[in-house]
Amino acid sequence: MDPREVFEQAMRPEYLTGEVTGDHLADDVVIEWPFAAPGRPRRIEGRAAFLAMAGPARKAMPFRIDECSVGALHETSDPEVIVVEYTLGGVLLATGERGSTDLICVLRVRDGKVVLWREYQDTLAIAQAMGA
Repeated sequence: MDPREVFEQAMRPEYLTGEVTGDHLADDVVIEWPFAAPGRPRRIEGRAAFLAMAGPARKAMPFRIDECSVGALHETSDPEVIVVEYTLGGVLLATGERGSTDLICVLRVRDGKVVLWREYQDTLAIAQAMGA
């Protein structure tokens, strides 16, 4: 799969709402959040380390992500790399209120698996959407 196909697979509703499997990740993947909120990791190395963090984190989230819409997908001169502008939407479980946040990711895919996922999040908007 090319980078676009891998991103689309990772953002399918069943992946957003289901158990975190990391099927789209290489064993040696690097995942980065350069603007991570205080107390959150900025970098995780390895699929196993990501799954160990992401599974419990998803179960503890006060919201359910249930949609992804791509605003723009930019191919680069490197065929392994794309830049994606997208919006994740979901519902706050305590109130049923819907919210969304915009994100940007730089994705490097090799042999059909993500080897680098660098995601830029608006952590303030996410905290506000969760009522924090």
